[in-house]
Formats: sequence, C-alpha cells, structure tokens
Amino acid sequence: MSVGLVIVSHSPKIAEGVRDLAAQMAADVTIVPAGGTDDGGIGTSLEVVMAAVESAQSGDGVVVLTDLGSAVMTAESVLEFLDDDARALVRVPDAPLVEGAVAAAVAAQGGADLDRVAADASAAGSAGTASAGGPSSGVATGTDAAGTVTQDEPGATGTFILINTVGLHARPAAKLAQALGGLDAETRVNGVDGASVTMLMTLAAGQGASLTVESTGPDAERAIETVGDLVGRGFDED
Repeated sequence: MSVGLVIVSHSPKIAEGVRDLAAQMAADVTIVPAGGTDDGGIGTSLEVVMAAVESAQSGDGVVVLTDLGSAVMTAESVLEFLDDDARALVRVPDAPLVEGAVAAAVAAQGGADLDRVAADASAAGSAGTASAGGPSSGVATGTDAAGTVTQDEPGATGTFILINTVGLHARPAAKLAQALGGLDAETRVNGVDGASVTMLMTLAAGQGASLTVESTGPDAERAIETVGDLVGRGFDED
C-alpha cells in the first residue's frame, strides 16, 4: 500500500491528463482523477471529489491536488463531511497541480508517509527558484570526472556525465529521486535536493551534462554509487 492521490480540476480532461503523467512516475500508486461536475461539465463537484478520496484511500492516507481556487474550496468542503479519523488521513497541500502531482507521486512510490508526500507536493511550487549552481559546502571533495567515489567524513562526492539521449528529463529524474529517497543520506545533485524529482528537473541537464553529487549521512557512499550506477546505465533507456 501507499499514499493515494486525488487530482481535482475544473476540467475532466486536465484531471485525467495529470493523472496519466503522474502515473508514469509511480506505477504502484493509486491516482484518481476528480475533474468536472457530476455530468462531466466544467467545474467541480463535492460528490465527485468525495468519491475520489474514498477510492484513493488505502489506509496510508490521501493527498488531494487542486487547480483553481474553487477546487480548493471543494476539497476543503469534503474534509468537513469526513469524520475525525478519515479527516486525519487526508491532506490538501498548497501546491501546483502538475508539478505537485508528479512530486507527490514519486514520493508515494518511494514509500514516503502522508506528511512527506504532501510536503514534497508543496515544495514543488518553489522548485523554479532553486539554485542549479555548483556544489554546496561542507562535504568532502576529491572525485574525478570518470565517476570515482571518494568518502572522507562527513560525506562523499562523485561526478558523472549523463550519457542517455534526453538527459535528466522526467522519468530519469523520477528514478533518481526514488532511489536516493530510500537511503539514509542527504544528497544534492548540482546543488539541489536529489530526492526531489521537480528540483532535479529544474537542472535541465541534457546529454553530456556533468552531475556533481554530494552526500552526507550513513548511506552517503551508497548514494554516490547509486547515482553512478543509474547514470552509467543511461537510466535503462534505449
């Protein structure tokens, strides 16, 4: 089981499209579109959203992503109709619909709990302001361009060259974020959070781009090796 997602939009087609996109990153996560009114028109419906929340609930909680303001109001109205126990398992974060859904889906696929999934969705809203610059301070250096791993407390670093044709686009970013999110380490890739798919995508790193990876924590060396393995395999893309 995992945290489920509900996509609330005034347009049924938008809700379904966002669901389809997010599902590409998270095949095991239940993602339910809740777009339009009861008769399929443009708007939102309390009944449609309520049914979607119930459908997405597996026991680990549900994160509801919305588009425009009245969709937020509809989602919050649903909360008022739930009993206390059910309400405690639903979050409606302030997050962009598309970026938030992708980030939440990746977090849920990686086994994150309800609050972490909601937090990752919210963080996607500020991803565009992230620095895509060089490495941060406080982590050991000494890695060569071929991808040799160096570990020297308090962390490890590695430098790797993207070889897959389209670089660090959505699907490779999702694979990388999922892999790093499951480790006991704080890892940054070219200065951004390596466990955040949206932050990785802001790097716009194409084929031939260099990834400088810095990690601290018990699994720091493993994190560097994980990045090196995924990059070396071209993220298993043809």
